[in-house]
Amino acid sequence: MNADPLTADPIELLRRRTSTKWASYPDDVLPLFVAEMDYPIAPAIAAHLGDLIARSDLGYDSRRLALGEAFAGFARDRWDWDLDPAAVRATNNVMTAITELLRGAIEPGDRVLINSPVYPPFREAIAEVGGALVDAPLLEHSPEHWELDLDAIEAAFRGGVRAYLLCSPHNPIGIVHPREQLVRIAELAAEHGVLVLSDEIHAALSHSDTEFVPFLAVSDAAREIGVAVTSGTKAFNVAGLTAAWWVPGSKAAAERIAGVAPSVIHRVSHIGVHAATAGFTSARDWVDAAVATLELQRGRLRTLLDDRLPRAVLHEPRASYLAWIDLREYGWGDDPARRILRDARVALSFGPSFGEQGKGFARLNYACSPEVLTEAIDRIAAIAD
Repeated sequence: MNADPLTADPIELLRRRTSTKWASYPDDVLPLFVAEMDYPIAPAIAAHLGDLIARSDLGYDSRRLALGEAFAGFARDRWDWDLDPAAVRATNNVMTAITELLRGAIEPGDRVLINSPVYPPFREAIAEVGGALVDAPLLEHSPEHWELDLDAIEAAFRGGVRAYLLCSPHNPIGIVHPREQLVRIAELAAEHGVLVLSDEIHAALSHSDTEFVPFLAVSDAAREIGVAVTSGTKAFNVAGLTAAWWVPGSKAAAERIAGVAPSVIHRVSHIGVHAATAGFTSARDWVDAAVATLELQRGRLRTLLDDRLPRAVLHEPRASYLAWIDLREYGWGDDPARRILRDARVALSFGPSFGEQGKGFARLNYACSPEVLTEAIDRIAAIAD
């Protein structure tokens, strides 16, 4: 990857932002928690949105096929995944899609599988639709090596699971699941009649030292029982421009989720669809630059931890910009991010919110400047002395 790195906005400008990352804490706190990047958005997207505003083109959305075509082109070129643009079904965000797809696919009391530690809204979605949560936690071979537990997944499928929320790439750990594991999951799901909803929102930010494989691209079995759910909001740093979509892998998969209310599709943002379409067609170089930047920051974080917090253990992510850090050796309790917020004035994501396996861990967003990242680790190291 030869793209030049991005430069984060100055801290003074960042503190003028009004989004969750910058509005949740006082100015003496460095916010490295929620999944927002500190880099300016792609010029191609900024110009496109400026043109929309200049002509007051802010009405109801009518460009969903254009979105499908843009995403299909990106998926073909980046991941060798051929999908039908007309199969793309848009809504406002990934968790709306997952919640409503579940609601359309299961009955109250049906079992739904997750792999902890995992994105907390997965649990909320299952509870909202009345599902019974089943957990097959990731295998922690060591703090630096986590992976899907295929034996536990198979046992859960045999135990009557009806749907499986697959996080791919996995949040918070940054695992990019290997093709052979996804193939096996598809085989098992097909054997046991399990619907797989694959959340792939971080896929476009997969790093150059890995290979992201879309679930629906791995086999006929995956397409038969799978639905991909994704968005451009993480890839292009436009979380406030809500647009997400799902892609059924087959007619059979589409029939499994046929109970989705039509109103779900009407929730998509016109400006969000435009941003995603412009991103996938005209901002691919910006994504390359973002990934190059994140890889530099990932290495910088590794060095900072080795130097300043040597008892911390990093599971080095292979996608996006969220680092899962084991802080158990420092004795800061089950939720070290709370101690760090109080005493170091650095806001990280609370490890236990991702599940029981998150006790003693914290998640750090390193999509910031080298200076902010260095200051954050220095602050944390100061309370470890």
